[in-house]
Amino acid sequence: MKEKSVKFKEVKNASESRRLFYCIVPFIVLCFMFSYFPLHGWIYSFYDYKPPLRLSQCEFVGGKWFKTLFSNKTQVAQMIQVMKNTFAMSLLGIATSFLPVLFAVFLNEVKCKWFKNLVQTLTTLPNFISWVLVYSVAFSLFSNSGMVNTFLQNIGLIQEPVKFLDSDSHTYLWMTLWGQWKGLGWGAIMYLAAIAGIDAELYEAARVDGANRFQMMKGITIPALMPTYFVLLMMSVSNFLNNGMDQYFVFQNSFNKEHIQVLDLYVYNIGMTGGSLSLATALSMLKSLVSVGLLVVVNMISKKTRGESII
Repeated sequence: MKEKSVKFKEVKNASESRRLFYCIVPFIVLCFMFSYFPLHGWIYSFYDYKPPLRLSQCEFVGGKWFKTLFSNKTQVAQMIQVMKNTFAMSLLGIATSFLPVLFAVFLNEVKCKWFKNLVQTLTTLPNFISWVLVYSVAFSLFSNSGMVNTFLQNIGLIQEPVKFLDSDSHTYLWMTLWGQWKGLGWGAIMYLAAIAGIDAELYEAARVDGANRFQMMKGITIPALMPTYFVLLMMSVSNFLNNGMDQYFVFQNSFNKEHIQVLDLYVYNIGMTGGSLSLATALSMLKSLVSVGLLVVVNMISKKTRGESII
C-alpha cells in the first residue's frame, strides 16, 4: 500500500509539473520571438546593406563595418564622446538607485492610509506616461515661453528667458532628474512588497526593547531590503550600456546633442538618420556582446561576495 501511495504521489506531482510547464510555454515562445529570433538580424553587419534591396543582392563585406568603428578618426572621436555620455548617465543612474529604497522605507512609515495610497498612486503614474508626453510637460514648463520663465519674468527675477531646454549645460543632471521623476514611484513598488514580507514579530520585539521608528528602520527594514537592492543593483551594472533611447530621443536638439547622445540613441541616429543600417547593426551587436560579458562578470562577483547567483 505504501509503494502504491508513493507511486500515486509521484504521478500526481509529475502531472502537476507538466501542467505548470504548459502554463509558461506561451511566455517562453514570446521570449524567443522577441528576444532571440531578432538576433538573426546581426547578419546585416557583414553586408553593405542598401534598402530596399534583398540581403542576397547586397555585397558581403565581412568585418568592414567593425573595422570602420575603430579606424576612422572622426568615428572614434564621436564614439568616445558617446561612451562618455553613456557612462555618465549610467553612473548617475546607479548612484541614485538608493532613492527608491529610501522612498519606500519612508512611505511605509506613513500611518494615514489614504494619504499613503494617494502619494503612491501619484508617484507611480508617471511611469505609465510616454516620454513624448513627459517632454510635452517639460516644454510647457521650461520652454522660453513656458510657465516657469513667464512667472520669473512677471515677478522681475529675470529679464530674458532662461534656456532650460535649448542649452547644453547640466544635460546629465536634467536627464537624471527627469528619469527619477518618472521612475521613482515605480521603482519603490518592489521594495514596498519586500517590506510587506518582513516578519511583524521583529518590529514587536524591537518596540518591547524600546526602539523608536528610526531605529527600527535602520535595524530591521533597511537590512531586510538589502538583498533585493543588491540584486537590482547588479542587474543595473550588467545593463550599464543600455540606457534606452526614448528619453534622450525626445529631449535631444541641436544645442544638447553632444552630451545627450547615448549609445542606444547613437545607434538609432546612425541607422535611421545616417542611413547606415549595417554600421548601426555592427555597433548594436558589439554593445549586446559587451552587455552579456558584464552580466557574466557581475554574476561571478555576486557568487563570490553573496554566495548567490543572479542567473
